[in-house]
Parts: sequence; C-alpha cells; structure tokens
Amino acid sequence: MCRKITAVVLVGVLLLASFGCMHTAEQTVDYGLAENWAYLEIDETERADVFFVCPTVYGGSADSFNMPLDDASAKADFVGAANMEKGIYDAGCRFFAPYYRQAGLNAYALSAQEREEYLAFAYADVKNAFLYYMEHYNEGQPIILAGFSQGADLCLRLLKDCFADEATASLLVACYAIGWSISEEELAAYPHMQFASGERDTGVIVSFNSEAEEIDDSLIIPAGTHTLAINPLNWKTDGTPADKSENLGACFTDYEGNTQTEIPHLTGAYIDSERGALKITDVSAQDYPAGLSIFQDGIYHIYDYQFFYRNLQENVGVRLDAYFAA
Repeated sequence: MCRKITAVVLVGVLLLASFGCMHTAEQTVDYGLAENWAYLEIDETERADVFFVCPTVYGGSADSFNMPLDDASAKADFVGAANMEKGIYDAGCRFFAPYYRQAGLNAYALSAQEREEYLAFAYADVKNAFLYYMEHYNEGQPIILAGFSQGADLCLRLLKDCFADEATASLLVACYAIGWSISEEELAAYPHMQFASGERDTGVIVSFNSEAEEIDDSLIIPAGTHTLAINPLNWKTDGTPADKSENLGACFTDYEGNTQTEIPHLTGAYIDSERGALKITDVSAQDYPAGLSIFQDGIYHIYDYQFFYRNLQENVGVRLDAYFAA
C-alpha cells in the first residue's frame, strides 16, 4: 500500500552508498550559497517564515554516520522528505530549509552517548544556517520552527541556544517539534522555553509521539521516563481522549508533496499520563508497521505527522492568526 511505502521512504531506510567518514578536516558549510539550502524562498513576500529542519533520510554505512553534502542522490531524498511535510506549514509563509550533515539512521543504533557526537556535528550546521538566516533573511519576520524526528531534536536545541534572547523569542510563533521528547526538567533548565497548553498559544513547543496502547518503551521515550505532549486532535495536554471524528484527515504524501491517500477520521488518540506518549486508538500495528529496525511494531513514529496532517495544518494557521492578533 502506498501509505506504507511513503512512510518508510520518509525516514530514509534506503541505505546509501558509503561516502566516507564525516569527521576528517570538514569545513563549515557556507550558508551564503543558495546551493546549501533545500529551500530558500527569499524572493517571496509572506507574513511569516518557516525554518524547517529535515528528518533523517540518510541511512549511513559502516564508516559514515553523517550525511555528506556532495551527493545528488542524498540531497534529492532530503528535498523529498521536506516536501512531504511542507504543506503543513507553508501557507502564507516563506520556507527555509538548510541542507545539513544530519546524523545517519545507523547512528540511532548506537548508545545515546556515542550517537551524540554525530548529532552535535549535525546540529552545528543547523545552528550556523539559522544564525545566517537571522542575520541576512529574517528582517523581523515571525518564525515557525518545524522539524520531525531528528529535525525536531535539532529544533529544540535551537530553542535552547538561540531563543533566550528576548528579541528573537518575540518572533517565535511556535516550534513544532514532532516525533521527539521534551521533559519538564529541560524546561526548568531553560525557562525561556514553554510547552503549548492549547491550540492558540504562541511562542510555545508543540510535540507528541504516537504509539500503540500496549507500548511501554521506545528509543524516544525509554521505559521509566516521561515526555510532555499535546494531543493534535483536541489540543489538550491531559489524558482527555479525542475521538476519531475529530481527526480532520490523515494524509500520506509523496516526495513531491502530493497527497497519495487521505483518510478522514482515521484514528482517535489520548495522552498516556505515565509516559506522556500519544496513544493511538483506532489503527493496528499490522496495518501500520514500524518500518524501521530501531522501533518495534506499535511505535507509530514514522506516522506522527501523517496521522494528524490536516489538524496540524489547520493549527499552524490558528497560531499564526493568534500571533498577529496579539
């Protein structure tokens, strides 16, 4: 079925050829060059900007844990993955998406300590791209930060590093950090960061992680830990269940950004109070398998935004309106 194929391609399970180790005399990426941006909509005139951080599309190899930027195939997958989510965020917005030397899928098979080397390397590119964007392109435009999976992780790192500045923070419409965890402890350590409490608040983090009701452990929410979450169907942060009738449409998109399959009212959801996971109530792991060896079936990570595509799309507009009304 096309939705399964699309979801698997999204996270880059196609293992690319070996491009060599990424940590030998690497130069800083020059984000003054248009070729280092997947999207650079500087000629558009819109009311806000989206700064988008792409999810993992690079598989990696035995001696390569970060995606190189000199391979056309890798960059094509990168643009394709961005296109799959772009339609959620870009109505009335300029879209900025830097190429970056993201950590490969193989890095996620390492321990968290070992993996951090490759994520930090990827984040350095994202931060440099964001700082270049702020200096040369932003010009006071409101900003939507958006990313999925690794992209969400790196968006949260940007919030920690760059948005303590009051002037920058005042531009933040919201940070859609979907498919990654954020804890109360992190918010306490970074008091300028706030988690969303409803559908209209601004300057906040919007995040959730989808899984079946029986799941009690995952790479993103390890057993015994808790993440913050908001339900994208009813925009509540407690355990109030949302019926599938509130789901405006699950959309399974292709690398051109076209919707291949749309299913209104696919599933309901509720937030589990113990894990903070978004529990999915009306689909099965048989129909929507995990698709990745690093996840067991029932972890719906690769469907996080697809299951709730239309609700997310609507909410971006709601938060933008609220930002300008304020």
